[in-house]
Amino acid sequence: MIATQGYAAQNAKAPLSPFNFNRREVGMYDIKIDIQFCGVCHSDLHQVRNEWGGSIYPMVPGHEIVGKISQVGAGVTKFKVGDLAGVGCFVDSCRACANCKVGNEQYCENWLAGTYNGYEMDRKTPTYGGYSKCIVVDENYCLKISDKLFLPAVAPLLCAGITTYSPLRHWKVGAGQKVGIVGLGGLGHMAVKFAVSFGAVVTVLSSSPSKESDAKQLGAHNFLNTKDKSSISKAKNQFDFILDTVAAEHDLNLHLSMLRTDATMVLVGIPSDATPVHALSLIPKRKTLAGSMIGGIRETQEMLDYCATNNIVSDIELIAMKDIETAYARMLKGEVRYRFVIDLATL
Repeated sequence: MIATQGYAAQNAKAPLSPFNFNRREVGMYDIKIDIQFCGVCHSDLHQVRNEWGGSIYPMVPGHEIVGKISQVGAGVTKFKVGDLAGVGCFVDSCRACANCKVGNEQYCENWLAGTYNGYEMDRKTPTYGGYSKCIVVDENYCLKISDKLFLPAVAPLLCAGITTYSPLRHWKVGAGQKVGIVGLGGLGHMAVKFAVSFGAVVTVLSSSPSKESDAKQLGAHNFLNTKDKSSISKAKNQFDFILDTVAAEHDLNLHLSMLRTDATMVLVGIPSDATPVHALSLIPKRKTLAGSMIGGIRETQEMLDYCATNNIVSDIELIAMKDIETAYARMLKGEVRYRFVIDLATL
């Protein structure tokens, strides 16, 4: 076993604190990544506090991982020692179901091994995430990271980036389309960057008027205050596609009213409580309400390559490991533009 250190929650009410644990030895097809940076996702906080239920303790969060490879197994062909590599939201899957076979491992029908707060493929060995010194992962579930980009700002691409890139690509968002992005947080700011890069005419839909200047700086063409009834009325039947990134309770029917005939709204944020949707929000203009998760390994690599070519990274604030609880508190207040990233050299 490989002894390492991290930060863990011992229960739902305990603050994260130093934690010593073991990684598995590097197997035939494994790579060992010495973690340099790990993004802080809102889902980290949800799971640390057991807000979604089923949390496994002790829990080492973190699934936006980038670092340098320090060891490879004898059978590894895709990576070598010294390469930069990344790990996203999962570290293995069944590899045999229909979804795994076509590169949609994130929708594995049998068993998806989450990077943390999950179990390995034996369904009994807990997984520990990126708030730690190192991680050992099968090469087929790791990503190649370009050295062209600012490495700390690449980390959030492994979750916030692919969570927004995947639906925009799947629904073929492109030049000239009118696209609405609901929310301007860790997910929303990446959605704006991608949609603008794809050539769409982008409007940020937000209940916080103070975010208008930020939206424009990120490249959005327009901003709509969803608390302004006049603006809402003018926006009806306007959008070809809406990506809803908000994780708090809000009115989906309001945003559905802004879709054109045959248009789609996709949810990627997960509010704590179920949100009602009226059938008449969908039926009259044959609208679609859909959901999307992250991407598979192949699509995530495509996204990383696209970002390297087009100089797209997350807007981040770099923090020390010891400041994670402060970061969580600020994240709840929306006091980050737009993603915290932990410098693991501080662990």
